[in-house]
Amino acid sequence: MTNSLQHLEKLIAFPSVSRDSNLDLIAYVKEHLAGLGISSTLVHNEDGRKANLWTTIGPADVPGVVLSGHTDVVPVEGQTWTSDPFRLVNRSGNLFGRGSADMKGFIACCLAVAGKAAKAPLKTPIHFAFSYDEEIGCVGVRRLLDLLKDAPVKPRLCIVGEPTLMQAVTAHKGKLGFRVTAHGLEAHSSLAPIGVNAIYMASDLIGAIRAIQTEIAEQGLRDGDYEVAYTTLHVGKMQGGEVMNIVPNRCTFDFEIRYLPEEDENAIVARIKAAAEKVATGYRGVFPDARFDFMDLQSYPAMNTPVDSEAVKFVHALTGGNSTGKITFGTEGGLFQKALGTPAVVCGPGNIAVAHKPDEYVSEAQLAACDQMLARLVEKLSG
Repeated sequence: MTNSLQHLEKLIAFPSVSRDSNLDLIAYVKEHLAGLGISSTLVHNEDGRKANLWTTIGPADVPGVVLSGHTDVVPVEGQTWTSDPFRLVNRSGNLFGRGSADMKGFIACCLAVAGKAAKAPLKTPIHFAFSYDEEIGCVGVRRLLDLLKDAPVKPRLCIVGEPTLMQAVTAHKGKLGFRVTAHGLEAHSSLAPIGVNAIYMASDLIGAIRAIQTEIAEQGLRDGDYEVAYTTLHVGKMQGGEVMNIVPNRCTFDFEIRYLPEEDENAIVARIKAAAEKVATGYRGVFPDARFDFMDLQSYPAMNTPVDSEAVKFVHALTGGNSTGKITFGTEGGLFQKALGTPAVVCGPGNIAVAHKPDEYVSEAQLAACDQMLARLVEKLSG
């Protein structure tokens, strides 16, 4: 029977970067499960180039435990790797390859335990939910959740296998991402005052966003269990202008809000849009059509599972641990909670600190710990 390390070697070899298709990887997973007598359902994206995979092992009429993982990885261009990022390399017990930690290691462990689960007298089912396009905003799993909303039986628990060093994580921040376009009035730069500089407009609004961030950091909600204890606002990209001697009539910038679960994120968005209107109004004496347009880029909800909940106690029983944590990066857990009312806990092999970097790796010890957790899951759901 193929073990988790062997599955990981196969999975790493699929260069399933978010911009590309994941169908070869999904076909490998589906074929492996079919060989164990387990059928799968595929939920494709609009153009059919990508797919989520959903499967149920055990009774279909009982609320089950979802093992959730994403199949896509981030690009490797511009990174200096010491080995081929799409070929698994074992160095002293560390397994190097793109996606080894984030999060093909967890999927490999799921595939390795599938054979045991298929033979076990499960009284509660195990579901696999393997998604596409998580890395660009938890996009793909939404189509799968739309399907599951109409299912007669909803899952009892979702374990998201993002890398947490096998610690149970109960909460993470949510995210909203926007692209803002400032519309000004072009002019020859020698006559700059008769134009409206869109870069200046954008800069003024960015200054207002920074002021809101300062206020939140000094006076807003705080949760010391996060590495950054408060809601953060961040401008990550800006582009405007053509040449130096033209007053630019257009400038765009992208910003995000990573908000605490208790935060009213929509109130922050409303403040920023009110600031945009105030900035634009200041330029309308020269150009009446000065304005800002906002376009949604990304969003996923925060996740917040009570530390004393049955879901967390159950995961602790699987891992043998008793600690909990909170993370600043996002997962699909909040979507399972919001769409299905299914409590979620994040727990998986590897360290997020090495994800998205050159020479990403997961250790054999972490894979073994995940294998043990999933073996206990099968035992508990059979008892």
